Amino acid sequence: MWQTIGQPGVLSLLEHSLSMGSLAHAYLFVGPHHVGKTTLALDLARALNCQEDKPPCGECQSCHRIINGKHADITIIGLNSAKGSRETKLRVEVGIEDIKELQRSASLPPYEGNYKVFIIDGAEHLSDEAANCLLKTLEEPPPRVIVLLLTAEELRLLPTVVSRCQKVELRPMPSMDIEALLVEHRGVDSDKAKLLARLSQGCPGWALRAAVDESYLVQRTQRLSEMLSLLSANWEERFAYAAQQGNDRKSAEELINLWLVCCRDLMLTKCGSKQAITNIDYTPTLEERAQTLSLLETKDFINSLQQSLSQISQNANLRLVFETLMLNMPRKERKTGHTMSPAPVIL
Repeated sequence: MWQTIGQPGVLSLLEHSLSMGSLAHAYLFVGPHHVGKTTLALDLARALNCQEDKPPCGECQSCHRIINGKHADITIIGLNSAKGSRETKLRVEVGIEDIKELQRSASLPPYEGNYKVFIIDGAEHLSDEAANCLLKTLEEPPPRVIVLLLTAEELRLLPTVVSRCQKVELRPMPSMDIEALLVEHRGVDSDKAKLLARLSQGCPGWALRAAVDESYLVQRTQRLSEMLSLLSANWEERFAYAAQQGNDRKSAEELINLWLVCCRDLMLTKCGSKQAITNIDYTPTLEERAQTLSLLETKDFINSLQQSLSQISQNANLRLVFETLMLNMPRKERKTGHTMSPAPVIL
């Protein structure tokens, strides 16, 4: 039984390829974070190694071993797959040594299953050297080896790598479908399900995790409150906030993406389209902030946020990224009526 949800077209394609024995040697699964790329990759790995007539059954020994992460022929490679916690914390790319180990393992026959499956989670983090090394495997695939590349940012991959994979695009689920999933299959309260469905932006993985882990909503509330308070903060407060940001690039990207969604909500509110906003529980606050910010200010800050994401992907200094954001963030008057002084000139 496939665990992937909300992707009927993709499942139909893979099931047909399995039945016809016409699977590609390499697939590129493209879609936003938490849309289900990893689940689909593990589903396909189970289907390839399932011991029953209608794969993936989810009940045989092979399926259970893959589900539990114990199958010898299934390898997941990513930023968090390095041996040793210290190395994992410092990794910002998937390096050539990871790919050389993949090639060494791929040259050997499957140990306990029908196929060896290599899942590269976050393929956009492949270094150029690693990506070029991977090309050899993609061009001359060993028998009974399937390579699955997962990415949320296809444009960051080498075109030569993309061209040698069969692309499978996972699209966001409709908000109403995620809401129904949470209510009918997870027993989530309807109001909370509606909020989580909006916040997930079509990614069921995020909604399902947030439904059982309150820290997701707690962290979101904290981050949104910080952003909204920074609009009226002085320069000292803003730069102090920038200095507090650590070196976790993934966390920084999540924060900036959250701010992007909030800015979009501000623009929709100003344009009278409140029914389309994502942060529906912040509607009164968004209405208040929208009265003090112009569309041009909001649009310019959105551009700054997008530039910051690009800089982070290029390993820019995170503190400098956030300090620049603090300078470019719109300024609103404090309740006392005083305005902030002009932005300091940095030489």
